[in-house]
Amino acid sequence: MRSLYFFSKLLLVCFYLFRPNALFAQIISEQVLANEKLGYHRIHLAEKTKTIIPWYSSDLGMSYDFIIHKVWNFWDTMRIDKNGLPYYMNHQVWRSDFNDKRGIGGDQFAMALSSWNLYYGYSGNEAVKEEMKFIADYYIAHSFSPPHSIWPNIPFPYNTMIYAGNYDGDMVLGKGYTQPDKAGSFGYELLKLYKMNHNFPWPNITDQQYLNAAIGIANTLAKNIKVGDSNFSPLPFKVNALSGKIGKLKSNAGTGAEEQSSGYTTNWSGTMELFLGLIALKEGDTNAYKKAFIQLLSWMKQYPLINNKWGPFFEDIPGWSDTQINAISFAQFMMNHPIYFPDWKTEVKKIFNWVYHKLGNSEWINYGVTVVNEQTAYQTPGNSHTARQAAAALQYASLCGDSTYTENAIRQLNWATYMVDHDGKNCYPRDEVWMTDGYGDYIRHFLNAMAAYPALSPSNQNHLISTNSVIQLMAYAPDINKFLVPELPVELAKKTMISYRTFDKKSTEIFRTTKKPSHVLVNQVPIKEGNSSDAENWSWMPLDIGGILTIHHLNGNRIAVL
Repeated sequence: MRSLYFFSKLLLVCFYLFRPNALFAQIISEQVLANEKLGYHRIHLAEKTKTIIPWYSSDLGMSYDFIIHKVWNFWDTMRIDKNGLPYYMNHQVWRSDFNDKRGIGGDQFAMALSSWNLYYGYSGNEAVKEEMKFIADYYIAHSFSPPHSIWPNIPFPYNTMIYAGNYDGDMVLGKGYTQPDKAGSFGYELLKLYKMNHNFPWPNITDQQYLNAAIGIANTLAKNIKVGDSNFSPLPFKVNALSGKIGKLKSNAGTGAEEQSSGYTTNWSGTMELFLGLIALKEGDTNAYKKAFIQLLSWMKQYPLINNKWGPFFEDIPGWSDTQINAISFAQFMMNHPIYFPDWKTEVKKIFNWVYHKLGNSEWINYGVTVVNEQTAYQTPGNSHTARQAAAALQYASLCGDSTYTENAIRQLNWATYMVDHDGKNCYPRDEVWMTDGYGDYIRHFLNAMAAYPALSPSNQNHLISTNSVIQLMAYAPDINKFLVPELPVELAKKTMISYRTFDKKSTEIFRTTKKPSHVLVNQVPIKEGNSSDAENWSWMPLDIGGILTIHHLNGNRIAVL
């Protein structure tokens, strides 16, 4: 795996290469309004190029930051439902006038944990961690299949009785059916949540329960994996957890007729990350995980990577559909693990081209942007899907210097901001306010885009942009105090602009900061300014406003930036 340390050096080189492009200028000084409305807002254009810019501000970083915070706040303050749970624990679509009649989305909670994990490091908001623990605790306690099942100890993706407070089946196939790919994604998020809380600020039995639940999921998936082919993935899309019977896809025409087996999907990036994470920690049945990982990886490379048969993902589509989320999530997995893909540059680009061929949407091409439709069975432009495409394209450009998709990627992010209202409602341009697409599967793409190009982050604030560890604590001035950072002396805390703690003693973090630090301390010991990968050090790259701070630590996990 390519280390974040070396990636950060490549990223900075690429940033300088692309810096002259007007799209990477932090501020577009002049703008005009188009007559057309998109989402909640009239379209704003850069005056010279007549291309789309964010509706909130011509400063890209300021706009993205505003959107991120508003989306989080809407989720965090959502109304309490009839059974005493937050509305998003019961429903997949938000309505202001009455409760939606549908239960949750299949990957709703895993997506939320994914975004909130990144958002905590970005914001330092302690309420985010508590939100993550609430979601995980409740879902673990109310969704797992019985131990005597053929597929034991994995979560059900849907609440067939909306207000029962339990999750017990699948939206289309009903009670008892589960989606193993969603179980794998949730297990991976539990593993990260374990790392976020493990031994901080003291050992807690709950941390071990997150790990145990992740191990239980991994054990079931590894035990049930089979050799796949062109019609069946190594693990099925939908299966009855109690009996082991693979479900049937139904007609997309709404007739209810059974058409083919639900034995195929390609959404295995989260499951593979779960296996790799447990192997690295030496937790659970690592030999079984290694074998299962190799089977999944080999199948992904032999079939979907060759034939672009990406298959279904969504819980509410009854039949077959090729989905952008499956394709691009795997492209991101490839870029995160290039060691397994010698020809990843060509292969990732092939996936991008398939998406634009099958799902590209040119409705706003007059404003300089091609966006992305959700899936072949539902050809509608998606807010999270377009943002995902943008984040992946920017990661690709930052890794290999190919800027083919870069201009469009920035405009895709700009386009996606229009789906968010002033209060944080996040709605498709022609659909509804989905808890998945508007929240969990939205924020993370803006934050991943900033990780690829830190200049897209706000210039007037300090923010973590990326890490190859998991953040246990993040505090930004002026909120650094003895309560939040008990190991930091009070006098030192007064001089500190960022204090944080990672799960790993060895990791690399990249920040966008308003000024160059005077010192960086690891476990209260100053480290040198430099750029060697063999020693603890920090480096600074100035931008037009503020700059990019990279911290490389090897022997400690408590860092203070003065």
